[in-house]
Amino acid sequence: MLDRLQKILSRYGIASRREAEQMILAGRVQVNGIKIIELGTRADPSSDRIAVDGKILAIAAPKFIYLLLHKPLGIVCTCDDPQGRKTVIDILPPQYQHLYPVGRLDYHSSGALILTNDGEFANQMMHPRHHVPKTYSVWVRGIPSDRILNLWRTGVMLDGKITKPAIINVIENLLKVEQDCTHLQITISEGRNRQIRRIAEQLGHPVSKLHRLAIADIHLDQLRSGQYRLLTNQEVIMLKKQ
Repeated sequence: MLDRLQKILSRYGIASRREAEQMILAGRVQVNGIKIIELGTRADPSSDRIAVDGKILAIAAPKFIYLLLHKPLGIVCTCDDPQGRKTVIDILPPQYQHLYPVGRLDYHSSGALILTNDGEFANQMMHPRHHVPKTYSVWVRGIPSDRILNLWRTGVMLDGKITKPAIINVIENLLKVEQDCTHLQITISEGRNRQIRRIAEQLGHPVSKLHRLAIADIHLDQLRSGQYRLLTNQEVIMLKKQ
Protein backbone atom coordinates (compact mmCIF):
# COMPACT_ATOMS: atom_id res chain seq x y z
CA MET A 1 0.00 0.00 0.00
CA LEU A 2 1.33 3.43 -0.95
CA ASP A 3 2.24 5.66 1.95
CA ARG A 4 4.41 8.70 2.58
CA LEU A 5 8.07 7.80 2.73
CA GLN A 6 8.71 9.45 6.10
CA LYS A 7 5.82 7.50 7.61
CA ILE A 8 7.21 4.24 6.24
CA LEU A 9 10.66 4.91 7.72
CA SER A 10 9.08 5.80 11.04
CA ARG A 11 6.66 2.85 11.05
CA TYR A 12 9.45 0.34 10.54
CA GLY A 13 11.65 1.83 13.24
CA ILE A 14 14.29 3.43 10.98
CA ALA A 15 13.85 6.86 12.53
CA SER A 16 11.22 9.07 14.13
CA ARG A 17 8.92 10.85 11.71
CA ARG A 18 10.77 14.15 12.19
CA GLU A 19 14.15 12.51 11.75
CA ALA A 20 12.93 10.69 8.63
CA GLU A 21 11.86 14.00 7.10
CA GLN A 22 15.35 15.42 7.64
CA MET A 23 16.90 12.30 6.10
CA ILE A 24 14.76 12.74 2.99
CA LEU A 25 15.52 16.45 2.67
CA ALA A 26 19.24 15.65 2.99
CA GLY A 27 18.98 13.23 0.03
CA ARG A 28 19.86 10.17 2.09
CA VAL A 29 16.84 8.12 0.99
CA GLN A 30 16.38 6.34 -2.35
CA VAL A 31 13.38 4.51 -3.80
CA ASN A 32 14.14 2.05 -6.61
CA GLY A 33 17.55 3.68 -7.05
CA ILE A 34 16.20 7.23 -7.32
CA LYS A 35 17.21 9.81 -4.73
CA ILE A 36 14.14 11.31 -3.02
CA ILE A 37 14.12 14.86 -1.63
CA GLU A 38 10.37 15.60 -1.68
CA LEU A 39 8.52 14.98 1.61
CA GLY A 40 5.27 14.14 -0.16
CA THR A 41 6.79 11.19 -2.06
CA ARG A 42 4.90 7.91 -1.60
CA ALA A 43 6.15 4.36 -1.81
CA ASP A 44 4.93 0.82 -1.28
CA PRO A 45 7.21 -1.03 1.17
CA SER A 46 5.94 -4.39 -0.10
CA SER A 47 7.15 -3.80 -3.67
CA ASP A 48 9.52 -0.79 -3.79
CA ARG A 49 13.22 -0.98 -2.92
CA ILE A 50 13.77 1.60 -0.20
CA ALA A 51 17.33 2.45 0.81
CA VAL A 52 18.92 4.77 3.37
CA ASP A 53 22.53 5.84 2.74
CA GLY A 54 22.69 3.21 -0.02
CA LYS A 55 21.63 0.33 2.22
CA ILE A 56 18.46 -1.51 1.15
CA LEU A 57 16.02 -1.84 4.01
CA ALA A 58 14.99 -5.35 5.01
CA ILE A 59 11.37 -4.58 5.80
CA ALA A 60 9.41 -7.03 7.88
CA ALA A 61 5.75 -6.83 8.74
CA PRO A 62 5.22 -4.07 11.31
CA LYS A 63 4.17 -4.88 14.85
CA PHE A 64 0.78 -3.38 15.57
CA ILE A 65 0.61 -1.01 18.52
CA TYR A 66 -2.52 0.26 20.26
CA LEU A 67 -2.10 3.21 22.61
CA LEU A 68 -4.51 5.01 24.94
CA LEU A 69 -3.59 8.67 25.41
CA HIS A 70 -5.06 11.26 27.77
CA LYS A 71 -5.13 14.11 25.25
CA PRO A 72 -4.49 17.49 26.87
CA LEU A 73 -6.32 20.70 25.98
CA GLY A 74 -4.72 22.81 23.26
CA ILE A 75 -3.30 19.85 21.31
CA VAL A 76 -4.26 19.13 17.69
CA CYS A 77 -5.54 15.61 17.00
CA THR A 78 -3.60 15.08 13.75
CA CYS A 79 -0.14 13.89 12.73
CA ASP A 80 0.82 17.24 11.18
CA ASP A 81 -0.60 20.74 11.55
CA PRO A 82 -0.15 23.41 8.83
CA GLN A 83 -0.44 26.12 11.50
CA GLY A 84 2.49 24.70 13.44
CA ARG A 85 0.48 23.85 16.55
CA LYS A 86 1.57 20.99 18.81
CA THR A 87 -0.01 17.67 17.81
CA VAL A 88 -0.73 14.46 19.71
CA ILE A 89 2.27 12.93 17.88
CA ASP A 90 4.58 15.64 19.23
CA ILE A 91 3.84 14.70 22.85
CA LEU A 92 4.66 11.02 22.33
CA PRO A 93 8.21 9.57 22.56
CA PRO A 94 9.99 8.73 19.26
CA GLN A 95 9.12 5.02 19.35
CA TYR A 96 5.41 5.92 19.09
CA GLN A 97 5.57 8.83 16.66
CA HIS A 98 4.60 6.62 13.72
CA LEU A 99 1.14 6.05 15.21
CA TYR A 100 -1.93 7.99 14.13
CA PRO A 101 -5.10 8.91 16.01
CA VAL A 102 -8.28 6.87 15.66
CA GLY A 103 -10.92 9.57 15.28
CA ARG A 104 -10.50 13.03 16.77
CA LEU A 105 -10.97 15.26 19.77
CA ASP A 106 -11.02 18.93 18.89
CA TYR A 107 -8.43 21.46 20.01
CA HIS A 108 -10.50 22.64 23.00
CA SER A 109 -11.44 19.14 24.21
CA SER A 110 -9.48 16.64 26.29
CA GLY A 111 -9.61 13.00 27.25
CA ALA A 112 -9.39 9.45 25.93
CA LEU A 113 -7.85 8.98 22.48
CA ILE A 114 -6.61 5.78 20.85
CA LEU A 115 -3.60 5.81 18.50
CA THR A 116 -2.39 2.90 16.39
CA ASN A 117 -0.47 1.82 13.28
CA ASP A 118 -3.14 -0.79 12.44
CA GLY A 119 -4.98 0.76 9.51
CA GLU A 120 -7.67 -1.90 9.28
CA PHE A 121 -8.46 -1.55 12.99
CA ALA A 122 -8.61 2.26 12.69
CA ASN A 123 -10.94 2.08 9.69
CA GLN A 124 -13.25 -0.33 11.50
CA MET A 125 -13.34 1.87 14.59
CA MET A 126 -14.21 4.98 12.55
CA HIS A 127 -16.63 3.41 10.07
CA PRO A 128 -20.21 4.71 10.50
CA ARG A 129 -21.67 1.20 10.69
CA HIS A 130 -19.59 0.34 13.77
CA HIS A 131 -21.23 2.15 16.68
CA VAL A 132 -18.51 2.22 19.33
CA PRO A 133 -19.91 4.05 22.39
CA LYS A 134 -17.95 6.97 23.81
CA THR A 135 -18.65 8.64 27.16
CA TYR A 136 -18.05 12.32 27.87
CA SER A 137 -18.09 14.68 30.82
CA VAL A 138 -19.68 17.85 29.45
CA TRP A 139 -20.31 21.25 30.99
CA VAL A 140 -22.99 23.31 29.23
CA ARG A 141 -24.15 26.85 29.81
CA GLY A 142 -27.50 27.30 31.50
CA ILE A 143 -29.75 24.62 32.92
CA PRO A 144 -31.39 22.50 30.19
CA SER A 145 -35.04 21.65 30.80
CA ASP A 146 -36.29 18.07 30.90
CA ARG A 147 -37.85 18.67 27.49
CA ILE A 148 -34.49 19.69 26.00
CA LEU A 149 -32.66 16.74 27.58
CA ASN A 150 -35.29 14.25 26.40
CA LEU A 151 -35.08 15.68 22.89
CA TRP A 152 -31.31 15.24 22.95
CA ARG A 153 -31.71 11.69 24.29
CA THR A 154 -34.08 10.60 21.55
CA GLY A 155 -32.28 12.34 18.67
CA VAL A 156 -32.11 15.73 16.99
CA MET A 157 -31.72 16.79 13.38
CA LEU A 158 -28.09 17.37 12.45
CA ASP A 159 -26.85 17.75 8.87
CA GLY A 160 -30.22 16.60 7.59
CA LYS A 161 -30.21 13.36 9.59
CA ILE A 162 -31.52 12.44 13.04
CA THR A 163 -28.81 11.56 15.54
CA LYS A 164 -28.86 8.19 17.23
CA PRO A 165 -30.23 8.02 20.81
CA ALA A 166 -27.86 9.28 23.50
CA ILE A 167 -27.58 8.42 27.18
CA ILE A 168 -27.58 11.67 29.16
CA ASN A 169 -27.37 11.96 32.95
CA VAL A 170 -27.36 15.21 34.89
CA ILE A 171 -24.43 15.18 37.30
CA GLU A 172 -24.82 18.65 38.76
CA ASN A 173 -26.54 21.99 38.28
CA LEU A 174 -24.61 25.02 39.48
CA LEU A 175 -26.05 28.45 40.12
CA LYS A 176 -23.25 30.95 39.58
CA VAL A 177 -23.17 34.69 39.92
CA GLU A 178 -22.14 35.24 36.31
CA GLN A 179 -23.89 32.35 34.57
CA ASP A 180 -25.66 29.12 35.45
CA CYS A 181 -24.15 25.86 34.14
CA THR A 182 -24.90 22.15 34.11
CA HIS A 183 -22.58 19.16 34.29
CA LEU A 184 -23.74 16.24 32.11
CA GLN A 185 -22.43 12.76 31.42
CA ILE A 186 -23.20 11.86 27.80
CA THR A 187 -22.69 8.57 25.96
CA ILE A 188 -23.07 8.52 22.18
CA SER A 189 -22.54 5.70 19.68
CA GLU A 190 -21.74 7.73 16.59
CA GLY A 191 -19.01 10.21 15.85
CA ARG A 192 -20.15 13.02 13.62
CA ASN A 193 -17.89 16.05 13.45
CA ARG A 194 -18.04 17.99 16.77
CA GLN A 195 -21.40 16.31 17.39
CA ILE A 196 -21.92 17.13 21.07
CA ARG A 197 -20.81 20.75 20.72
CA ARG A 198 -23.02 21.35 17.68
CA ILE A 199 -26.11 19.76 19.25
CA ALA A 200 -25.63 21.69 22.50
CA GLU A 201 -25.30 24.95 20.54
CA GLN A 202 -28.40 24.09 18.51
CA LEU A 203 -30.41 23.41 21.70
CA GLY A 204 -29.37 26.73 23.24
CA HIS A 205 -26.87 25.40 25.80
CA PRO A 206 -23.35 25.79 24.35
CA VAL A 207 -20.55 23.59 25.68
CA SER A 208 -18.04 25.31 27.94
CA LYS A 209 -15.95 22.19 28.68
CA LEU A 210 -15.80 18.72 27.10
CA HIS A 211 -13.74 15.77 28.31
CA ARG A 212 -13.89 12.21 26.94
CA LEU A 213 -13.95 9.74 29.81
CA ALA A 214 -14.04 6.44 27.96
CA ILE A 215 -14.11 4.65 24.61
CA ALA A 216 -16.36 1.60 24.96
CA ASP A 217 -15.26 0.09 28.31
CA ILE A 218 -11.75 1.54 28.15
CA HIS A 219 -11.48 4.33 30.74
CA LEU A 220 -8.71 6.81 31.42
CA ASP A 221 -8.75 5.85 35.11
CA GLN A 222 -5.49 7.15 36.62
CA LEU A 223 -3.94 8.47 33.39
CA ARG A 224 -3.14 12.14 33.84
CA SER A 225 -3.18 14.72 31.07
CA GLY A 226 -0.47 13.86 28.53
CA GLN A 227 0.09 10.35 29.89
CA TYR A 228 -0.49 7.17 27.87
CA ARG A 229 -0.49 3.39 28.16
CA LEU A 230 -0.60 0.41 25.81
CA LEU A 231 -3.94 -1.33 25.45
CA THR A 232 -4.07 -4.92 26.64
CA ASN A 233 -4.76 -7.74 24.22
CA GLN A 234 -8.16 -8.21 25.85
CA GLU A 235 -9.03 -4.54 25.30
CA VAL A 236 -8.04 -4.71 21.62
CA ILE A 237 -10.15 -7.85 21.12
CA MET A 238 -13.09 -6.17 22.85
CA LEU A 239 -12.83 -3.10 20.60
CA LYS A 240 -12.65 -5.26 17.48
CA LYS A 241 -15.82 -7.05 18.59
CA GLN A 242 -17.58 -3.68 18.88
